[in-house]
Amino acid sequence: MNNLIIDAARDKINLTFIISVNIYTCSHENSKINFEKLMILINEFLITNKSSIDDIDAIYVNRGPGSFAGIRNSLSTVKALFLTKDIDYYCFSFDDFKESEVNKYADVPHLCEKYKIKKNLINPIYLS
Repeated sequence: MNNLIIDAARDKINLTFIISVNIYTCSHENSKINFEKLMILINEFLITNKSSIDDIDAIYVNRGPGSFAGIRNSLSTVKALFLTKDIDYYCFSFDDFKESEVNKYADVPHLCEKYKIKKNLINPIYLS
C-alpha cells in the first residue's frame, strides 16, 4: 500500500511517501506562500520520487493541534484529492497515539490502524 503523510500543523510542512518498503521524506518552510501552493509541493515531491497522485492508496493528514492555516489548507487539499481521485484519507493527531511512542511519520499508518482512526472523517484541532 502506498501512503502519503501530510503534516502542515507543525513548525514545518512535512511530507512522507511510503511506497512498498521505501520511505521518502521532505520538509518545507511553514509559510503562507507554501500553504497556498501545497498541492504543487506535493506534486513536485512525488515526481522527484518517480511517482504521481495516481500511485497513492491512502493519505494521512495531521489534524492538529497546530497552525490554523496549515491544518485548513492541508485538509482542503486532501478533501479535494478524495473528491477528484477517490483516495481515502485518515485525519490523525499525535495526541491520538499518546500510549505509543511515535518516532517517525512512517509509524503513522500502523498507529491509525491500531487506534482505529476512522477513514474519511475530518475533526480538526486548532490552537487558539
